Amino acid sequence: MQSWEKAVEQLINLLKRVGGAALVGMMVITCVDVIFRAFNRPIFGAVEIVSFMATIVLACAMPMTDHEHGHVGVDLFVRKFTPRVQAIYSGVGNLFAGTLFGLVCWQMVLYGNTVKQSGEVSMSLQFPDYILIYLVAVAFGVLSLVIFTDSVNYLKKAAGK
Repeated sequence: MQSWEKAVEQLINLLKRVGGAALVGMMVITCVDVIFRAFNRPIFGAVEIVSFMATIVLACAMPMTDHEHGHVGVDLFVRKFTPRVQAIYSGVGNLFAGTLFGLVCWQMVLYGNTVKQSGEVSMSLQFPDYILIYLVAVAFGVLSLVIFTDSVNYLKKAAGK
């Protein structure tokens, strides 16, 4: 299982780098656009580019956030259970969550295929929308792998391994 976890961590790190580059890109485009606007020369499509990059940042941050357990959880009720029951609860809950995000990934790929076939592009820059849809699908796929890996670890813990 350790090699599987290492592979998942490498995917998380790859998405982290992509998301970080998009975040830096957002900052650079925004700053340059503000400076150029002072000289009455705004960057064409800057708002569109920044919104694309924001989508990339959000999608790429989700697997890392889940891996680091950085999400908000309300477990006032669950805390009263024994550690074994808590692990079972988390493992089963993660199975459902992983399945949900796996289905979202699959539907995003199908939606990306539809958008690609229709030739849909962004309004200003004429950028093909399906590329971003596929990237978000990859991020959701990695997220589901992260969640399933956590689920297996929780269930192992519940079994006493």
